Amino acid sequence: MRPKRLAVLLVALAVMAGVVWLVVQRAGSAPPPGTLFGNVEIRQVDLAFNTEGRVVSMARREGEAVRLGEVVAELDDETYRSLRDLAVARRDAARANLGLLLAGTRIEQLDQARASVATAQANLAHAEAVFARQEELVRRDVSSRQAYDDARMALDAGRAQLDHAKAVLAEAVAGPRAGEIEAARATLRESEAAVALAAEALSRTRLKAPADGVVMTRVIEPGTVVLPSAPVYSMAISGEVWVRAFVPEPLLGRAAPGREVQVRTDGGRVYAGRVGYLSPVAEFTPKTVETPELRTQLVYRLRIRITAPDDGLRQGMPVTISLGGE
Repeated sequence: MRPKRLAVLLVALAVMAGVVWLVVQRAGSAPPPGTLFGNVEIRQVDLAFNTEGRVVSMARREGEAVRLGEVVAELDDETYRSLRDLAVARRDAARANLGLLLAGTRIEQLDQARASVATAQANLAHAEAVFARQEELVRRDVSSRQAYDDARMALDAGRAQLDHAKAVLAEAVAGPRAGEIEAARATLRESEAAVALAAEALSRTRLKAPADGVVMTRVIEPGTVVLPSAPVYSMAISGEVWVRAFVPEPLLGRAAPGREVQVRTDGGRVYAGRVGYLSPVAEFTPKTVETPELRTQLVYRLRIRITAPDDGLRQGMPVTISLGGE
């Protein structure tokens, strides 16, 4: 029996040694205090035209870098150019019309109006003479009543023509009215606004990068007819890399906004970061916090901005955050 007891004792000692080793290993692999786990978030933007049309060029592909203000896609702009040219022509016509009104009546028009008055006066004098003769002949019963009526009608027409000619001359001398000039100015402002709108519509046929970044997705290809707000590219913004994590309630004192932290990737690269945002509301809030155990279950959303990001950080990558000591 002694060999069996010895064997059992050896097995028990081996099991105990394994348990002790496992406990030590787990204790050694446990993260140090102030350690959080999170994921990388890279700011993205979907690029889209603000007008409709047929795409004629796509300058970038997936993985290519773009610079702020760079043209990355273009629409067929023939229609928009024609609309711009039409608006410019209408503006020029309105400007010319206003210039004519401000210049007043030309000397030639004044001379023509004065000549019309003189002609009307001569015609009226002739009509008065004819009427006087007809009136005398009718009184002597030599002329017919019809001739007398014709002479009277010619006299009335001559007076009306003279009044009209004088009115035209007075209008020419006075020049355009203030209301007409103001209406012309308003028409010019309207046409200038139309030119600005047409120019803006034309500029929207060229899609520009809103920031430095890298093309993640090229959604369409040249020849596609797009509508406003339809995505054309998906772009990651350079220099804007954040880490999203959750901090438990006991570590809130170490996660104040502005605090410097270290971010480590699974590959061993270390980046400097700074806490940029700490949620004022807990992600888990029990109805009533009555025990210390429930308090430790409260976590708050935390966002850390990487100070000097590079290509080693990718969207969704898991990282370890070290908040450091108090």
